[in-house]
Amino acid sequence: MTTHRTCDGMKRRDMLKAGTLSLGGLTLSSYLRMAQAGQIEGGRAERAIFIELPGGPSHLDTFDMKPDAPTEIRGSFNPIATNVPGIQISEHLPKLAGVADKFAILRGVSHTLAAHRLGQEYVNTGTKPIPALEYPSYGAVVAKERPSDADIPTLVAVPRASQGPGFLGIRYAPLETNSSPSFGRPFSVRGISLAGGIGVDEVTRRQHLLKKLDRRFAELEKTDQLLEGLDQFGEQAYSMITSSRTREAFDISQEPSSFAKQFGEESFGQSCLLALRLVESGVRLVSLQLGGWDTHRDNFTRLKTNNLPKLDAGLSGLLTGLEQRGLLDSTAVFVTGEFGRTPKINQRSAEGGRDHYPRCMFMLMAGGAVRGGQVIGESDQTAAGPRNEGISPDDVAASFYYNLGIDPSMEFHSSTGRPITLVRDGRIIDQLFA
Repeated sequence: MTTHRTCDGMKRRDMLKAGTLSLGGLTLSSYLRMAQAGQIEGGRAERAIFIELPGGPSHLDTFDMKPDAPTEIRGSFNPIATNVPGIQISEHLPKLAGVADKFAILRGVSHTLAAHRLGQEYVNTGTKPIPALEYPSYGAVVAKERPSDADIPTLVAVPRASQGPGFLGIRYAPLETNSSPSFGRPFSVRGISLAGGIGVDEVTRRQHLLKKLDRRFAELEKTDQLLEGLDQFGEQAYSMITSSRTREAFDISQEPSSFAKQFGEESFGQSCLLALRLVESGVRLVSLQLGGWDTHRDNFTRLKTNNLPKLDAGLSGLLTGLEQRGLLDSTAVFVTGEFGRTPKINQRSAEGGRDHYPRCMFMLMAGGAVRGGQVIGESDQTAAGPRNEGISPDDVAASFYYNLGIDPSMEFHSSTGRPITLVRDGRIIDQLFA
């Protein structure tokens, strides 16, 4: 059954219901209040998968190609048609070309931070870094606003997270797996897999002993944020260790080979399969990493033989698998590096490479209320910058939160009571949801 939505992602019947709120129209805050109260059906994602591409992927060799530019800019890759008329991407992403109707491409995303760490912090939070305050990752915010059941983690990072919980505190830090899964093999996470032959009964006995010791420190814990966070970790760890639901969610070997093979046999593809199983089991946000994009040298060989095939198989498998399981409409997917690469190819190696370039990059979004099969934004003729008005990481962050039903303009408070706006400068990209 086709669902008709307006430009803000609302179903038409919900817009009519909400229209009685004010003569001036429905504001985002009004929409979110109604959604939280259950007065609006659907319209937002319930879970998310955030995929980071550390190193900074080249936009010109992936999703923003310029075949008519001079050779020293366009490089050696050619564009291919996707399953959406008029949209082309790199020839080395054929599987993603076949599912382009499932995701939106953001072109001309632009910022000014050319250092890896600063760029990572920016795209992982949606707010430009400042020395005096560390902003929380998307996952930390989701963990605070949309906690999962006690017997399954709210936030999982595979293998680890680039950004921590910031001013929200350690209680909203992710469960990091510190390793990636392998094709066709059970995946063990220390503390969940009960390594060393320790049974659930033994864990229960030890937990009772720990509780007796913890009572002696109860008053101290009430005044110490770190200890409070660690105490919550202990309680959740116990719930997860004794939960078959969590242990089964991490066991990708339970998937039929006919389903698992579409993710490919590389660890990133299997991480995408794990992410699907985790969100299906109740985890609110899973973050994944596929590194190796810092291609100052041998850009084209490294992309062609390594990074692009891995991304192609894993991400296409994830989008297809989410749709097959009926999860794509309720799972927000966000893919980004920290910046793009220079339009002009350098001469640091025989075939050249591309250097850091934050003025122009791509991002991908899918799932939830996002309308796939479209390109939003545009770069100039050499992909050196936005053709018109650029899209900022703040705008994409605001849109990502909006897709999850979280108000990007909401205020938190630091431990000293300082009010902090979640996304200071972002605006929701309406076209994503049109």
